[in-house]
Amino acid sequence: MKKFFWVIGLAALVGFSACGKKEAQGPKMTESGLNPELFDSIVNNKQVKLYTLHNAKGMEVCITNFGGRVVSILVPDRDGNLTDVVLGYDNLKQYTDSVNSPSDYGSTVGRYANRIKDGKITVGDSVYQLPRNNFGHCLHGGTSGWMYQVFDANQTNDSTLVLTLVSPDGDNGFPGEVKVTATYSLTADNALDCKYEATTDKETVINMTNHSYFNLNGDPSQEGMDMEMYINADNWTPADKTYMTTGEIKSVEGTPMDFRKAHAISEHVNDSTFDQIRNATGYDHNWCLNTYKDGKGDDTQVAVSLYSPKTGILLEVYTNEPGMQVYTGNFQGTGVVCKNGIQYPKHVSVCLESQKYPDSPNKKDWPSPYLKPGEKYYSHLVYKFSTK
Repeated sequence: MKKFFWVIGLAALVGFSACGKKEAQGPKMTESGLNPELFDSIVNNKQVKLYTLHNAKGMEVCITNFGGRVVSILVPDRDGNLTDVVLGYDNLKQYTDSVNSPSDYGSTVGRYANRIKDGKITVGDSVYQLPRNNFGHCLHGGTSGWMYQVFDANQTNDSTLVLTLVSPDGDNGFPGEVKVTATYSLTADNALDCKYEATTDKETVINMTNHSYFNLNGDPSQEGMDMEMYINADNWTPADKTYMTTGEIKSVEGTPMDFRKAHAISEHVNDSTFDQIRNATGYDHNWCLNTYKDGKGDDTQVAVSLYSPKTGILLEVYTNEPGMQVYTGNFQGTGVVCKNGIQYPKHVSVCLESQKYPDSPNKKDWPSPYLKPGEKYYSHLVYKFSTK
């Protein structure tokens, strides 16, 4: 009898251990705490997944091919603790739900990042009407811009993801069939290298960027305006109350737009005496980078940097583009639950978007966004991380 109960007890123990082992395994999570299964779905009849990039230094970048969105960037702080430095959601459903959780978090933006006045462009002898989805203007390519499209994805190795998309002629009103390649590479020196390329069969305009929201402090439940920012720019482009550039180019000298010496963003982000900050309730403006001269950008020079005294994390941004839009999360604080159950407050983060100047198609003296058949569009953006 004792032998019988011993056998039963042993079987139960083995069964419990097996169940415990199976339960312990669970879904394979990323280092940043994301469950890839929550991104595995079909959207617009195309497969969506979460892709994870690694380098030898322990840095991790997670990207979904829905909108070419950077979901997490895990970097070490000054003490070696890994810190997720971008905002976002932890599941695909929230990214696709543009009504209840609208966002451009981490997206690959196109066809035209930022705003086009009245949603109108002239290409050749033709005028094209685009969606007017932001204060009467076309923002980020329209209501169904590339941030809401599914890219074809090919992870060529542990550190490189190649995303491709064919945007048909007439997509959101833009002329020309455009073939796009966005290559995201995690380098050995802790940089996320973003290369954007495109060709067209008909003259069009194009202006691509990444729209990641950075908080280097390690706690996105709190405002992040104590981060220190440097912008390598002597000039900027003022905007009206609808966030549209006026066509002017002004000096930063003696204004809250002067970041030629790094200082805390909080010094002026709430300065209501300056009409540009008052209108935007923070920064949401384009700077004319000194790294762009004679029609060419130098992507070996630092264009913008962001630093957290709390964590010691330094972000340096490099680009070949003429402009950088700096946005301080002025429309956050909506109460939407995001990654790790956090509701992001206003001014929790900073977007650093390399770009052609806003509304360049309608301002002929500014760097041209036009692309013709036989030409290749090429835009380079690098987010490099280190500590000090």
